[in-house]
Amino acid sequence: MLRRLLNAFWILLAIIFLIEAWLWDHLEPIVERIVAALPLRAMKHWVAERVHSLSPATTLFIFVIPAISLFPLKLIGLWLLANNYWMSAVSLILFAKFVGMGLTAFLFDVTRPKLLQMRWFQRLYDFVIALRAKATALVEPVKQRALEMLRGDGDGWTARTLRSIARFRKSVHQAR
Repeated sequence: MLRRLLNAFWILLAIIFLIEAWLWDHLEPIVERIVAALPLRAMKHWVAERVHSLSPATTLFIFVIPAISLFPLKLIGLWLLANNYWMSAVSLILFAKFVGMGLTAFLFDVTRPKLLQMRWFQRLYDFVIALRAKATALVEPVKQRALEMLRGDGDGWTARTLRSIARFRKSVHQAR
């Protein structure tokens, strides 16, 4: 029983990690488009030039600025939650999350060469990439089972129920 719970816990953590990775991958191009649409390309070039002249440790500070600067917004979101302003709280927290991920992806793109010069950061980066691969491998069978169930493939009760629902929907549509 404990082993099943622990396995479910690890799968949940892997899913959360992969959602973060997916957001990272998909927000970076959006930020790039915004940079291209706004006159921020010059700012990106300016930031890249300044980062090139900085030490790796100072570059790390530049990299964590979005997390530090958006922390007050998340605290305000928690205050809104505590005072039962659910929609405002969720909207503000999601806004802070998306902006933070987008800015962090943008800054990581600019600061990556300098950050990877630090040995501990290189090891951390390699660890996160390996962890992402492990999380993908852990979640992939669960994802495939879920897709099979949703498609109605397989012999389980869920697949049979979904096939029955699909047949019922088809008969209703044909009757019209």
